[in-house]
Amino acid sequence: MPESTMTVKGQTTLPAEVRRALGLSAGDRLRYVILDGGEVRLVKTRPLASLAGMLHREGRAVVSLEEMEAAIAEGARE
Repeated sequence: MPESTMTVKGQTTLPAEVRRALGLSAGDRLRYVILDGGEVRLVKTRPLASLAGMLHREGRAVVSLEEMEAAIAEGARE
């Protein structure tokens, strides 16, 4: 299990095994999620722009926000 030591400035070096597991490289940003029980989850963040087109499916028509809201309202009525 990889470990590292914290400096007096609160800094640490992520072990290479951890960097590889998260696919990290210089300049990447990390998020620290504090869990119950004193545990922390380390997550690589993604720029918002990288999400563009994530929901696109070939052969499906583009739907407007108004059409989405109407479909949600219809589903709620049922």
